[in-house]
Formats: sequence, C-alpha cells, structure tokens
Amino acid sequence: MFKNILLAADGSEHSVRAAEYARSLAEKFEGTVEVCYVVDGENAKADVLHHNDPFEIELARKEKIRQVREQFELADYPYELHILHGEPGPTLVEFVNSREYDCVVIGSRGLNKLQTFILGSVSHKVAKRVSCPVLIVK
Repeated sequence: MFKNILLAADGSEHSVRAAEYARSLAEKFEGTVEVCYVVDGENAKADVLHHNDPFEIELARKEKIRQVREQFELADYPYELHILHGEPGPTLVEFVNSREYDCVVIGSRGLNKLQTFILGSVSHKVAKRVSCPVLIVK
C-alpha cells in the first residue's frame, strides 16, 4: 500500500516526529523512504555567507536535518536524501507530483514562526495540491 514514501523535513520537532511515522510506515509495508529538504532563498543566502565552499554548505544543510536522518540511520533503515531549492510549499508539490509516491509524510508545523500562526503553511499547501495521500504529523 505505502511502498514509496516521501518525507518532507525541515529539522523542526514536528518533522522529527514525522520521520518516525515515515519509517514506521515503510517498515510495515516494506517500502522505501525519500527525505526531501527544501532550501528557500533566505536560507540559501545565509548558507553561502557563512560557509566557504560548496562541501561545507552541503554539510551544514545535512546538519539541519540531522535528527531526521538519525531516525533512519539508528534504525539501520535505508533512505534517499533530496535537497531542493525554492519556496518549500510549491517546490514540494512540484517534486511530489512529478514522481510516483504512495504517501507524503509531513510535520504539521515547521521552523517558520510566522507560518505557525497563519493559514497557508507548507503542510496545508502540500495536502491541498499533491496527487497522493498526505499524513500530517502533530
């Protein structure tokens, strides 16, 4: 049923909990998990300003979702990591709809403090616009 799962992650507490659910679903249905982290323009600029070379930038981005990655690594469960660039909501929707996923798992709140108070958060945009089931984890 859920053989090909996409986990949208930003390093927030909600995305760490979402990682637990994604791994659990994948284990139950003997599926695969792809983790997707979207770097928006503001964070991309900050990364370039704070790091000297592309290798350091990549390491810093992977560090932001370290706890998410650890959910799979500590359980010795394979996963694939995608680091995308753009506005998180539309970028995730385009990525998901261009592939064949059985389910998207995403945290209900992310790191963006403003979006925790307004309608139109990334999880809401993804749930409305992707062509597969979405599990939103609180």
